[in-house]
Amino acid sequence: MKVTIIGSGNVAAAFARAIASTAGLRLQEICARNAERGSALADRYGAAHVPTPEAVSPADLYLMAVSDGAVGELSARLAAPATSVVAHTAGGLGLDALRCPTRHRGVLYPLQTFSAGRAIDFRSLPLLIEATDEVARQRIETAAASLSERVVPADSALRNRIHVAAVFACNFTNHLLARATHLLKEADIDACLLHPLIRETLDKALAVADPATVQTGPAARHDEVTLRRHLALLAGEQDPVYTAIYQLLSNSIWETSKKT
Repeated sequence: MKVTIIGSGNVAAAFARAIASTAGLRLQEICARNAERGSALADRYGAAHVPTPEAVSPADLYLMAVSDGAVGELSARLAAPATSVVAHTAGGLGLDALRCPTRHRGVLYPLQTFSAGRAIDFRSLPLLIEATDEVARQRIETAAASLSERVVPADSALRNRIHVAAVFACNFTNHLLARATHLLKEADIDACLLHPLIRETLDKALAVADPATVQTGPAARHDEVTLRRHLALLAGEQDPVYTAIYQLLSNSIWETSKKT
């Protein structure tokens, strides 16, 4: 199957690496307006670089691995044959985001966070798929099954809920880790002190069916003395968001803990 990727960012790079090393799939082109990045990515995986969607060659599957806001415009400009399948990789967008001429459209959403310099093993990565018709479904499913052992059908409504859950699990968690790091750095304390705690917290949460059952801390115990002491410390910080986050999450933990 000949595959062309539209985009040259982190998601595009991860797909390019996975496709180039997967039997049955051939990475044909990287379409990217950033010539330097697009050419480098294409050269790395033995593909050709094209600068615009209008310049792509015929392919079996076009993957729109671009920002959510760019999917509509770029897909409308894509010179995809009527027999081709076009799919975007966004978790929060529906099928209607694609405006390409071909009616064979779909979604191939990788449920993962991608960062430059970090290689992702696609074999265990959940790939959520959706399609407008049987032609698109079969082709997207074939490509997904070649890349991963975990292919999950998910319509737009289900995928949107999963995407929101992923924001809580990934983006919010990372932001809280960043906030914790900054709290320590402001006191000239090495944030590496937290690393064993972070690892055990994640390992413990992943070992049970519901992380609420292993929740610990002053909010879960409703330890008002400790909670007030922490809030007094945070009130002295220049950023009032610390206090708002602490209060909101502590209340949520307490309410959840009462039900488990």
